[in-house]
Amino acid sequence: MAIVDDDIERVRAAQPISAVIGNYVTLKRAGRNFQGLCPFHGEKTPSFNVRDETGRYKCFGCGASGDVFKFVQEVERLDFVGAVEHLAAKVGVTLNYTQGGPPRDRQRNKELLEVMERAVEWYHQRLLTAPDAKAARDYLRSRGLSGDVARQFRIGWAPDDWDALSKALGASAEMMRDCGLAFTNSRGRQQDSFRARVMFPIFKESGEAVAFGGRVLPGSSDPAKYKNSAESKIYAKSKTLYGLNWAKSDVVKADEIVVCEGYTDVIGFHRIGFTRAVATCGTALTEDHVRLIKRFANKVVLAFDADAAGQGAAERFYEWEKKLAVQVKVARLSGGKDPGDLAGSDPQGLLDSVNNAEEFLAFRVRRSIESQKIDTPESKERALARALAIINEHPSEFVRRDYASALAETLGIEEKADVIRRVDKGLDRRMARVETSVPMQSGPRENAEFVILALMVNDFDAVTGIVSEEVFADESHRRVFRAMMQHRNDFKRAEAELDPDAQELLSRVLVATVEGDPRKEGINLLRAAVRRELARRVTNTSPEVITRDRNIRQQVERLGDRDVAESDVSDLLAWLYDVSSAVEA
Repeated sequence: MAIVDDDIERVRAAQPISAVIGNYVTLKRAGRNFQGLCPFHGEKTPSFNVRDETGRYKCFGCGASGDVFKFVQEVERLDFVGAVEHLAAKVGVTLNYTQGGPPRDRQRNKELLEVMERAVEWYHQRLLTAPDAKAARDYLRSRGLSGDVARQFRIGWAPDDWDALSKALGASAEMMRDCGLAFTNSRGRQQDSFRARVMFPIFKESGEAVAFGGRVLPGSSDPAKYKNSAESKIYAKSKTLYGLNWAKSDVVKADEIVVCEGYTDVIGFHRIGFTRAVATCGTALTEDHVRLIKRFANKVVLAFDADAAGQGAAERFYEWEKKLAVQVKVARLSGGKDPGDLAGSDPQGLLDSVNNAEEFLAFRVRRSIESQKIDTPESKERALARALAIINEHPSEFVRRDYASALAETLGIEEKADVIRRVDKGLDRRMARVETSVPMQSGPRENAEFVILALMVNDFDAVTGIVSEEVFADESHRRVFRAMMQHRNDFKRAEAELDPDAQELLSRVLVATVEGDPRKEGINLLRAAVRRELARRVTNTSPEVITRDRNIRQQVERLGDRDVAESDVSDLLAWLYDVSSAVEA
C-alpha cells in the first residue's frame, strides 16, 4: 500500500514547513530563515534553521535535516505513511492509495477515532457549560484543576443519564460499542458506558483520542472510584501511556520519562512546569509500555510506590534494562504522597524527588533496611537477610558484589567478605534450582508455603481458590495467609495485626521475586497437606471413616493429573477444614 504521489504533494503544499514545525518549536524570523532551539538535542543557542522556500530544516548543532515529512516522522515517531496521514488529517486532505484506498481496518479505525474525538469534545463542553456539571467543576477546582487546566487536558463530565452521549453523537450502536462508549443493556436499550463521572480522555502518542478514564465525585455511592474504558479495536492498555502525546517532545529532549500511576499525577507534574510525565492506564507497567518508551527516551523514572513494583516484578525490570537498554530509577516521593498532591503542597520537593531519583535496586535495598528498627544482633541479621535477598535478584555479579559491600558498611558489619560470600551462595542456590519455585532468599522459611504467599502478592485470585489456611503446617505462614486474606492487598493493615515473627515473614514475602504457576504451586501444597493429615490418622476407626479416607487418597492421586477436576480440589479443601475443626473441637 502507498499513498498517491499527487496527494503527498497536496499535503506538502497545504502549509509552509515553518507552520508545521512551529507547533513543536518556537521559531523566530532570521532573514530568509526561521531559527529556534533544536528539538532533537539539548542546546541553549539556536542552531535549528527552517526555510519555507525550500521546505527544509537543518540543525547545525546535531546535523538533523530533512523535509516536513521527515520532521514529523522524527518528532512523532511515525513511519512515512503515518507522517503523511498525520499531516493530512490536520489540513483536511483526503488521501487516495495505490491499492484502491486504505485497507478496511485502517478506514474503520479512522471512523472510530472520529467518533472518539466527538465524544471528547461533547464531554468537555458539558463540563465547561452544563448546569449539572457544577459539582464536577467545584471538585476539580478543589484539586487545583481550574478551567485552564481542564481545557488543556480536555477534561469532561459524563452526566447521570442513561444515553445522553449516544443520543448526542448519533453514531450507530455498533460504532459506539466498538469505541467502548456504549453497550446494549439487559432491556435491549443502548446505554452510555460512563455516567456521573469526571472524564479524563486518553490519547495515543500521536494525539488521537482512544479511551477514557472516569472518576466518580466524592460522596458517590458507586464503589468503583475509577472506571476505565475496556480495550477496543483502537485501544490497548498495555501499549498506551496517558499524557505521552503532551510529553513526548520534552521526553526526547531530556532523554528521560517519568511514569506515574494516575491521570491527576501527570496533570500535577504539568502544573508545575514539568512536562515529561506519563501514566499507565489502570494496569502495571509492561514490556510493551517500555518498548513504547524506548522510542522516545532511554531513562525511566518511576514516580509511584516502587515497593509495589518490586513485588514480583524486579526480574522483569532487570530484563528490560538489559534487553531494551533502558535505565530504571525511582523518585523518592516524600511523605507517602502521590505526585498529584505534592504538586500542590510541595512542588519543589516533587521536582527534587525526580532530579535525585535512585537506581531501582538501591531504592529497594534502602526501603528494606528502613522498614524495621535495627537495634539488636538478631534484627541486624534479619535486615541483612532481607536486603541480600533483594540484591541477589540482580543478574550482574559485579552489581551484586558492589551492593553487598555497601550493605555491610550501612549495617556496620566489618567483615565485608562474609557478606559478599552470602550473595554468591544465594546465587548458587538460585542457579541450582531445577524443578522448584522456591525463591532465592536467605532465611529458614523459604519453602513451598513461602512461595504460595509470595505468589498471592502478585496474583491474589489465582491462588485463593486453591489454598485455604489449613494447608499451612507452619503457624507463622498460616497467620500471614489469614491476614492477607482478610485485608487482601492492604498490606499495611495486614502487618498491623501480626506478631513480630509473622511481620518479619510478611516483610520478606513482600520483597520476594517468585516464578511459578499459582495453580500448580497451590495444588502441590494442597497435596502435601492432605498427605500429611492422612499420615496422622488412626487406622482402627469406623468403616465410614476408612472408606472416606480411601476416597480422599484416590482424589489426592488425581491431583497429579494434567487436568485436575475442580470438584476434587473443593472436596479436599473441605475435608481438611472438617479434620481441622474436629481436632480443635
